[in-house]
Amino acid sequence: MATTDNGTMTGGDSAAQDLGEALDAALGKPRRRIPRGGLVTGGVVVALVAAMGFTVLGLGVADNAVANYDASSWLWSRAKSEVARVNGLTGRVDTRVEVAQSRNHTMQVTQTDRFLILRDLTTGQISSLDLATLQVMATTRTTSGLGVSVALQDDAAFVVDAPQGVVRQLDPRSLVPIGEPVRYPPGISGGTFDGTGRLWVAVPSEGTVSAITAAPLPSAPADAPPTGTVLAGVANPGGSGGGVSPTQVKTVTVADPSHDLAVSTLDDGVAVLDRTTGALTTVRGDQEKQVALELSGIGTVPARTNGPDVPVTVAEGRRVVVVGEGGPGIQFVVPGAGNELRPAVAWAGRYYCADERTGTVHVFDERGQVVDTIEVRGANGPLELEVRENYLFINAPNSATARVVDDKHQVRVVDKYADDVLGGDPPKDPPLPPPPKKPVIGKPGAPRSVTATAGDKLARVSWKAADDNGAAITKYVVEGGPQPVEVGARQRSIEITGLTNGETYRFSVRAVNGKGAGPTKRSNPVMPTADVPDPPASVTAEARPDGTVRISWPAANGQGNTIAKYAVTSATAGATAPAGETTKTELVVPAGELDYGTQYAFTVVAVSDKGAASTPSPASDTVVPFTVPGKPLDTAAVAPNEPGTITVSWGVPADNGRPITEYVVTVAGQTLRTAGTTQKVTGLPEGETATASVRAVNEAGEGPEATATATTIAKPALTLGAATASSTAITVPITVDDNGSPAQCHVTISSGGRSVASGWQGCGNITVAAWRAGTTYSYVASARNNAGQVDEPARNVATTAVNGVVTCNDGGGTYCDSGIGIYTGTRQVQSESPGTSQNGTGYQAWCKATGTNIRAVQYNNNKASTWWVQITFRGNANYIPFAWFNLDNGDNINGLPTCV
Repeated sequence: MATTDNGTMTGGDSAAQDLGEALDAALGKPRRRIPRGGLVTGGVVVALVAAMGFTVLGLGVADNAVANYDASSWLWSRAKSEVARVNGLTGRVDTRVEVAQSRNHTMQVTQTDRFLILRDLTTGQISSLDLATLQVMATTRTTSGLGVSVALQDDAAFVVDAPQGVVRQLDPRSLVPIGEPVRYPPGISGGTFDGTGRLWVAVPSEGTVSAITAAPLPSAPADAPPTGTVLAGVANPGGSGGGVSPTQVKTVTVADPSHDLAVSTLDDGVAVLDRTTGALTTVRGDQEKQVALELSGIGTVPARTNGPDVPVTVAEGRRVVVVGEGGPGIQFVVPGAGNELRPAVAWAGRYYCADERTGTVHVFDERGQVVDTIEVRGANGPLELEVRENYLFINAPNSATARVVDDKHQVRVVDKYADDVLGGDPPKDPPLPPPPKKPVIGKPGAPRSVTATAGDKLARVSWKAADDNGAAITKYVVEGGPQPVEVGARQRSIEITGLTNGETYRFSVRAVNGKGAGPTKRSNPVMPTADVPDPPASVTAEARPDGTVRISWPAANGQGNTIAKYAVTSATAGATAPAGETTKTELVVPAGELDYGTQYAFTVVAVSDKGAASTPSPASDTVVPFTVPGKPLDTAAVAPNEPGTITVSWGVPADNGRPITEYVVTVAGQTLRTAGTTQKVTGLPEGETATASVRAVNEAGEGPEATATATTIAKPALTLGAATASSTAITVPITVDDNGSPAQCHVTISSGGRSVASGWQGCGNITVAAWRAGTTYSYVASARNNAGQVDEPARNVATTAVNGVVTCNDGGGTYCDSGIGIYTGTRQVQSESPGTSQNGTGYQAWCKATGTNIRAVQYNNNKASTWWVQITFRGNANYIPFAWFNLDNGDNINGLPTCV
């Protein structure tokens, strides 16, 4: 499953040149210079066998050979840095392979039943896995970014270098080139196999589509170079094809030159959408058919179409037009709003269209009626749809989520991070924010910087893009030649032929979008002539850390005339555009004019003082413009329940053309570096607000900072209310500000050298049992959290006093005449009595204690009890039986605390 088009092979270094020269010397060949641009452009391969750092999680190797031939597909998980093999029949993951150092990278995944080839767009690394053993067979380094793509079918593998226009076959077992490459003009598009094994490539500059068949795979793979070396060669570096090369077997004209072309391969052939005019051309065997479509905007098609019907999706307006073998068929509108639609995919008589803004896939039947809506929760970005092994696989690379749809349209939910397959929990990266929406205003503005140069009976016209005013530009119209010419929106440089030498021409250009044609902008006048200079012999490009690109070349031969200026044109996948003009032999393209992370090649035309222009130079080496990363997304800081600590987290920003190598986090003078998207910072002052700044770092340096603040936790702050007391307990009301960390509270009461604590508990009203009524206690309230403990100064409170009266009324008899005995303990032992107290004597009661059961019989209303009351008698603490002592609290013994 191809997540996107991607970059070019990188070139060699001085070590590579030394190795190449050593090989040449050994073979008796003249010295040669290794060109920049790499395997595809110059034939330089960097093979780093077994260096990718894969970790297999799940099935053992013994199970892989069997599981591999099930109806399965490998799906990429960007946040987890894994590919997971999903069984289409069960919708379950049976194996996961961790790809080292690729977290949050975009990955192109291409696969057959035998091979799995991965290309990391962020680093440019390509790796080939043998699916029978899950062993890495070979790796190679390519230029990072968008521009190069990998195609794989059966045992045929190709690398398509769109900026250079070069298609090269590789041995998937070793990633060594096979034979000679197939070459086209720069700026090709496509590069997908049809059902018969032909690779189709579109050439917008010529208005053609071309089919390539692979050379036979050798019986044994060529040895890949040793790890860390570069194998040099111009024609066939380390090639294993024995001189046999891939073959261009068919070329069909499908549009006028310089139209934008989109390719969808078929079960047998190809469908090519002319995005400039809206015409769809199908090539099936020897049958070619073109259908004119009425499209309201720029159409798109899926990279591969299964079955006879080709869905054409127009994101603006959310409309899909289905083209069958008999011509245009049904049309339908996709529910919702916005332009974030993926090209609709035909599957088993239905059409599946993904809306990446909402994370849903809308399903339409053969009549164009909505029959289902598949929600892919947590997709947070791209949705990839691919038909494979008689199943439709829907993958959300930014999440743990995928779906599998069988040919009966039953949907199974896939958990790519399944617990029963080793690997762990998914990271919690914040979702990427949606791109800002540009309101539709109307017709486009005028093209900028329209310039013309003249050649022999021709002129070259180029211009910079017009403002689309919210509706995508579908084409440009160039007038001033023999007849008006329509040019694709991405082809902003065109050659006008059929002109007369010696006659003056002036050209005009206007942009067209779904709202109509914009204003015209005119070029400078030019006069074609046969007296043209030579083009520069070679062109070198260099992407610089400040975001600029420097293009340089040797001075051209003016053939007797002075070179007045040079015009530079850029080529990328499916597009050409002017890069600028200069009187020098170098041009620096300002930062931001070229897309970061996209591959570009450049050609240069020399213009004489008579206004005559040369033919274009050879294409430069491929470069990827880059600059410092963007600002980290959704930056947040929180204070965990740890003293002096905050945790900072952020989302991955745009890498702007080079991999993000680390993040720099600065807080209160501390600078920390991490490769992850979260960082704990310790050692900060407690209870203070800390501001964290985060910067992403790549080859160009540190990007702009994103900031977030958090307040570290501090010790709690107490507020005490007025304490209250009964005869048995003390209650202290505590209000606490926990300062970011959950708090507990605690109260200690003290009296007479004795202390009792409540124990740590939730704050509020805290009650502590007293051990003496009518007594003044000192109490201390405390609170604690993870930052520490605070104690309030001691305060005093008194428990309620309880009094009692000695009561022994025997009805006038003599039983109570001698008084009631007082005892040092809680039993009636004469030797333990310091004396007696007369009936009616009052005492303050301190507490209660259990002891000998006393029966008061008729003398105190039969008040039998085992309780004794502590009083002060003759200066000492002694006890009187509760049976003979009536309390003034309603005679409630429980109104006294228990003695300790």
